[in-house]
Amino acid sequence: MIQEHSQVIIDFVRQNHWWALPIVFVLAFAESLAFISMLVPAWGILVAIGALINMSGLVFWPIWLAAAAGAACGDWVSYWFGFHFKDRIAHIWPLPKYPDLLPRGHAFIERWGIPGVFVGRFFGPLRAAVPLIAGILEMDYWKFQLANVLSAMLWAYVLLAFGDIGFEYLKKLF
Repeated sequence: MIQEHSQVIIDFVRQNHWWALPIVFVLAFAESLAFISMLVPAWGILVAIGALINMSGLVFWPIWLAAAAGAACGDWVSYWFGFHFKDRIAHIWPLPKYPDLLPRGHAFIERWGIPGVFVGRFFGPLRAAVPLIAGILEMDYWKFQLANVLSAMLWAYVLLAFGDIGFEYLKKLF
């Protein structure tokens, strides 16, 4: 079912280039937003859209910026949630189903601090939990945002370039 929805989105972007930027922004936002990221496997769709870039005549840089902006906004909202709701977060669905997620993220942030925000972007469930926990711990806002934006730019580049370069490599093989 998820694969069917993913294919619909990919086909839509292929046929409607002007929708690529807002769709990529929303996908990256959802992938980085606490709670929602557990429901929306957007990274795979972003890689697939990366593969569409050269094949469909899309331009890489605007799509990359849309993905980076979406990811940074998702982390910012997660940070805000953590900062404002603190301990009540553990009782919000779906976190009661994953009782080890917050303690693992907390230990990760305690150990790594700001570099942990950067690195956490690249590891599945930590991607959305780290900004939430950074907010709960009241991590310095501007240091958090610096790590957030820089990691979002690199993360978006890697996902889209992986799809773009991977597609070009496969074309050469076949």
